[in-house]
Amino acid sequence: MTQETTVHGAVAEGYEAVREEFAAFVAEERDDYEGQLCAYVRGRCVVDLWAGEGVAGDSLYAVHSATKGAAHLVAALLVQDGTLELDRKVTYYWPEFAAEGKGALTLRDLLAHRAGLIGTDSGFTLTELADDRVLAERLADQRPFWRPGTAFGYHALVIGALAGEVVRRAAGRTVQELFEERVRAPYGLDLHLGLPAAREPRYRSVLPMLPTPQQQALLDGRESGPHTLEAVAFNRHGAEPTGLEDLPNQRLIRTKGPASVGGVGSARGLAGMYAAAVSEVDGKAPLLKEDTVAEFGQIHSAGYDLVARAHRSFGLGFQATADTWHPFLGAGTIGHSGANGVQSFADPRAGLAYGYTRRRFAFPGGAAPENNRLVAAVHRAALRDG
Repeated sequence: MTQETTVHGAVAEGYEAVREEFAAFVAEERDDYEGQLCAYVRGRCVVDLWAGEGVAGDSLYAVHSATKGAAHLVAALLVQDGTLELDRKVTYYWPEFAAEGKGALTLRDLLAHRAGLIGTDSGFTLTELADDRVLAERLADQRPFWRPGTAFGYHALVIGALAGEVVRRAAGRTVQELFEERVRAPYGLDLHLGLPAAREPRYRSVLPMLPTPQQQALLDGRESGPHTLEAVAFNRHGAEPTGLEDLPNQRLIRTKGPASVGGVGSARGLAGMYAAAVSEVDGKAPLLKEDTVAEFGQIHSAGYDLVARAHRSFGLGFQATADTWHPFLGAGTIGHSGANGVQSFADPRAGLAYGYTRRRFAFPGGAAPENNRLVAAVHRAALRDG
């Protein structure tokens, strides 16, 4: 491994260009930038970098919707085990879900953001958002916002609770418990769906976006009414509107670790999880078989996302990362970004697992723009390494 001075950490031989790209990006950022970058290739850590005052390789950050990747890894494991069947109706596991015309929806369509169940008419409180079981109970009674299975839209704050209730009914354990037992603890990952109090001192709170005047004008132009699908999906229409930037800074959210947005971790934790999913790590066989990765990475929903009002695509739970974010990645790449700028994925064809965290909420939300250059640099090095 070679050492870096201005950017801390190390890279393996052949990955020096990744360190140089990260250093070049950091030099262009604000003085208060904090972030981490980690990558594995075929189960070997080849990039482990971080930058920023007071930051360490094991500092912990909110990962927002990258949490969904951990939740759906659990779902994939249960499908692989035979505990869940993708083409069974959700009501087979969760009878109450049939209310208000949802009875024909399959688990496959639920995971592909096709349920139309993006929120509730009256919205959620912070206490409700923190508790997946409470969310599931409220959603079971809700009339969907489009006919289930006919279209798709990003279930931003609730997909983890919906999938999690199916998991709980079928396996008798929560997503959080199964992730801890089957993924986090066996690999010693710094990625938590429920942050233990002992690790709280390592948490770096989310800092708000600081858009330029031009960026603010774009954000203002994107504002939508209080009762749009987007407003419902991001819980901006209720008595306690959700501030997405600050949500993980609430200790209740970090403690409960709701499976849509409540994860806390490091770039090492994110990359390590995806490495374990698709590669042999430390002598352990991949968590997922090739057929399972292919099933969950196959695009199930693509086109006009009714919530995002733009082109998006999803596999089963996971974003179709190669289509949505980085088109040079291999087909069937599984992963999930986070609203604050986080990116994480596994490209099984390249044997690449990637994790990136940052502290300040990035413009315009979703995977931060720097991921385009960082992912490209890592991917080029991984292909040469192959």
